[in-house]
Amino acid sequence: MSAGDEPAAARQAMLEVIRREVRWHGAGDGARELDPRVLDALGKVPRERFVPPGQQAFAYENRPLPIGHDQTISQPLVVAMMTHLLHVEPESRVLEIGTGCGYQTAILAELARAVVSIEIVAPLAARARATLDELGYRNVDLQVGDGAAGWPAPAPYDRILVTAAPGAVPPALLEQLKPGGRMIIPLGADPAAQDLALIEKDEAGRVNERRLFPVAFVPLTGPDPGA
Repeated sequence: MSAGDEPAAARQAMLEVIRREVRWHGAGDGARELDPRVLDALGKVPRERFVPPGQQAFAYENRPLPIGHDQTISQPLVVAMMTHLLHVEPESRVLEIGTGCGYQTAILAELARAVVSIEIVAPLAARARATLDELGYRNVDLQVGDGAAGWPAPAPYDRILVTAAPGAVPPALLEQLKPGGRMIIPLGADPAAQDLALIEKDEAGRVNERRLFPVAFVPLTGPDPGA
């Protein structure tokens, strides 16, 4: 196998692990298989490009990896399940809170018409922006800011994905979610007591929250005055 074939083979092996885990444990919504579009996106995005050089050998292992600034890239299974549960459609406008390294952003960009992504750590945002640009993702608007405030200019959004955990759903994000929209968000200030939640807003603007399964995410933080 040539060096150029190794990442592609590793991606396929990662997908097999994800498929097996979902068959055994489910996807959080009763399904035992993920949306084929999500699996296709995971098979396209080169995860090794989004992790630091010292972590690239582990890029396709099913575990989180450090990306600096006390942040992590989520394990592939969690990325796959969160994306599946979000129900992104080809014409969706998606807001992502917590760009991190940009890997989840790229997955969303494969599926949606447009993605607005917010990262509070400026160096991470700069690195993610460079990687996404190099890979040709032109439907991503990446901003540096406080994720709890969302990004109101192009709101409302069809879908919102949050990759860091607040104690409760930030009111601004509820306001920016379109009627008929969905939000996937980890909830719980204590990483040892968090749940992934599905937030749905009906056409009348009523909000329903459903806890799906336990997770462990870094906390959703506010602006750093020293940044």
